[in-house]
Parts: sequence; structure tokens; C-alpha cells
Amino acid sequence: MRMRKTVISLLAVLLFALGVTVCAYPYMQGHERDKALQHEVDTFLLRLETTPEEPAETLVREHEDLWNRMEEYNKSLWENKQSGLSDPWAYQPPSFQLEDFGLDQEVFGVLSIPKLELEMPIYLGATEANMAKGAAHLSQTSLPIGGENTNCVIAGHRGWGASPYFRYITELKPDDEVTITNLWETLHYTVTGADIIQPNDVEKIKIQEGRDMLTLLTCHPYASGGKYRYLVYCDRVTEE
Repeated sequence: MRMRKTVISLLAVLLFALGVTVCAYPYMQGHERDKALQHEVDTFLLRLETTPEEPAETLVREHEDLWNRMEEYNKSLWENKQSGLSDPWAYQPPSFQLEDFGLDQEVFGVLSIPKLELEMPIYLGATEANMAKGAAHLSQTSLPIGGENTNCVIAGHRGWGASPYFRYITELKPDDEVTITNLWETLHYTVTGADIIQPNDVEKIKIQEGRDMLTLLTCHPYASGGKYRYLVYCDRVTEE
């Protein structure tokens, strides 16, 4: 009888431990995902040594060829009215392969949203792999280097692997700050508005004449399977 009670007690302890492990696993997974994100962010910023704050035109460019090509790309998008935004697959192929320009990294920049205490690495091309690793630039939209007649669209999951990603993006309000640090400088933006759109409504993410914009994009509502898209519009803030 005593042996039976001991066995039952041991089974109860094991079942309890298993239950705790199962319940805690998503949080542990989220913690590991957050650590991986922060590692990519820290590695990118460390390679820059400092975070430049000067206007891009005054900087000595280490990757001048890449910068020039990206400027040309953004200008061509405006001139051809983003004709390549024809279907969802157009978002995925990276606009540039960084390794072609002597870079041994996939991360192009860092997105920072202080209000949400969120920092994410930015990858070029909204592929499934890039969306899993962080924030992704939608191809056929302006590259994240700023400039007149640009609208850079950055997409993020509404939560991934128990990590929040863009889950709380609906909390952003007008005048909240958002920054992008790329290979050359830090671009400062403020939130100007938000919108809920159909997934195929590409007109709402296109360049707007005369503006220097950043648009954040995610699924909506939360855990809905992507029925709609939630947009946060931001305009560039420059010092006089």
C-alpha cells in the first residue's frame, strides 16, 4: 500500500512538472526569440560603431555604390508609379542582395519604436523567412533610406513564436516617434495616422507626392488569420 502511494505521489509530481513545462514553453520560446532579435539589433549597431545623426548628404559613405543604387531604385519607383505592385508575390524578392555589395550580413537596419519598447532588425524582402526573423521591407516600395517622394513600407507579424513583434502596433498615436537606423544614418519619423485596409488595397501603401514617409503594416485584427491589414503612417522629421 505504501509503495502504491509513493508511486501515485511520484506520478502526480511528474504530471505537475510536465504541466508547468507545457504552460511555460511559449513564454520560454518568446524569451529566446526576443533575445535573438536583440542580438541581431546589437550586432548591427555595434558594426556601425556610432549612430550617425547628420544629414545623409554630409556623411562619408562606406558603401557609396549601394547608396547610389538605392537612390536610383527609389526614384524609379516614383517615376513608374510603382507599377511592380501587381500582386502579393511582388513584395517578397529582395530589392537588393547585400552580399553583392561586399556586406556579409542580412540585416539592413534597425526599426525602433520607443513607445512600445520595441527594436527589430530590418530585412530586405517580405519573405516568410525574413518575417520570422524580424521586420521586413516590402519590395516595390521605397527602400528605408528616406528622401522626397518615398514611402517605405515595413511589415511585421502580429506576434511570432510568443514574441510580440507588431502585436501592440494599434497603441501608436499621432506624434509618437519611430526611427530607422540604416547603414548610413538614423531617420526620425512621427506617427501621423492609421488605417485598416483590405489585403489587396495597394493604393493605400503607395508613395504620396512630396512626402518622405514610413508605413508600418501588420495583420488585423489580432489572431484573425490576416483578414485585414493595419497601417500606421509616419512622416519624416528633419532638423532645420
